[in-house]
Amino acid sequence: MTGHPDQTRPSAPEAPPPAPSRRLPLLDVLRGVAILGTLATNVWLFSAPGGEANMLFTAALSPLDAALADPSPATVVQGVLLLASNGKFLALLTLLFGVGLAIQFRSAAERGDRWPGPYKWRALFLFTEGLVHFALVFAADVLMGYAVTSLAVAWLLTRSRRLRNTVMWACAALHLALVGLLTAATALPGGPGAQAMDGGVPAGVVDLYAHGSYAEQVAFRLDNALALRAEPIITFAFMGFMFLLGVRLFRAGAFAGDGTGRRLRARLLAWGLGVGVPLNVATALGGADLFFVDRYVAAPVVALGLVGAVGWLVDRSDPAGWGIVSLSGLGRMAMTGYVAQNLLCMLACYGVGLGLAHRLAGTGPWWVIGLWAAVSALLLAGSALWLRRFRLGPLEALQKAVLGRLPERVR
Repeated sequence: MTGHPDQTRPSAPEAPPPAPSRRLPLLDVLRGVAILGTLATNVWLFSAPGGEANMLFTAALSPLDAALADPSPATVVQGVLLLASNGKFLALLTLLFGVGLAIQFRSAAERGDRWPGPYKWRALFLFTEGLVHFALVFAADVLMGYAVTSLAVAWLLTRSRRLRNTVMWACAALHLALVGLLTAATALPGGPGAQAMDGGVPAGVVDLYAHGSYAEQVAFRLDNALALRAEPIITFAFMGFMFLLGVRLFRAGAFAGDGTGRRLRARLLAWGLGVGVPLNVATALGGADLFFVDRYVAAPVVALGLVGAVGWLVDRSDPAGWGIVSLSGLGRMAMTGYVAQNLLCMLACYGVGLGLAHRLAGTGPWWVIGLWAAVSALLLAGSALWLRRFRLGPLEALQKAVLGRLPERVR
């Protein structure tokens, strides 16, 4: 076979068996749940004094720290909601991105396309989109990290199952070792765990997000880009593991609507929630010293349980019901939904918009919960209305249009 060595056609043994072309309903619902879940995490950053800049000053806090220090109804509710969202939906979204990569590989194999081939342009588009999102909207972007990780995993999809499994478990071991080192560093005197609960966000930074101009906020992100991009860097091995695990679950049939899929999801439900929830509660109660274990070890286990739980609900729900249809719609335009939710929260919370974070500071978590509900409702309704007229979401359509103009094609 001729051609560039990294643009090989997927070999027959590695290509999964042909499957129906229709979408797997559960995957769209899971993507919709993941988008609303990431919003449930990020909304607390937007609403805090100093906004996303809190990542630079209060990164090592347990979700339950405030509730344990002052168990009032407001702090308990906030703590429970933070515990429920922290890390779970990031892990779920990462897993689903790996599933999406496996689907793209399968489609390329069925068409006889080269792989990775043109996929590198898709990854470049995703990275560029993430860079723009990071600079102009929200510092905690995940798209850039996904783009880089996907290139490595895309190459692995053309290799043997043994090599993929070896890399997957090596990524898991490397991730756990890094979490262990970070946890040990956190526990040291003067480490991140020694920070005060208010984080000590500088007054100038708080004022920047409350009253500063949009250009000043963009400049702040760019000036602190390396520090604000720390999470994708330290979680590269984690993303590799979750991507490859998503590929493995997809090929095993875990998202299908048949008996095999239901059995696998039942196992995920039992193990993910049965082991993950107690472990997650224990690490959260352990305080800031266990922040990294809580977010990057316990939470992903719970995320696997969420796959089983959502699957259990979908199997027993009316596929034409409002809940399934609306979540599926949001899942079909997940990229648009992800960027839109952060844009809406930025305009609602920062001084460049309504400035609610400053206006409602100190009033408790209730308005933040209301903001999450309002933005969620807008996303669900907006995606449903959009898809009545268009087949793709706005960003999905932009991606297709840009990639469709690239000169590289199957020869």
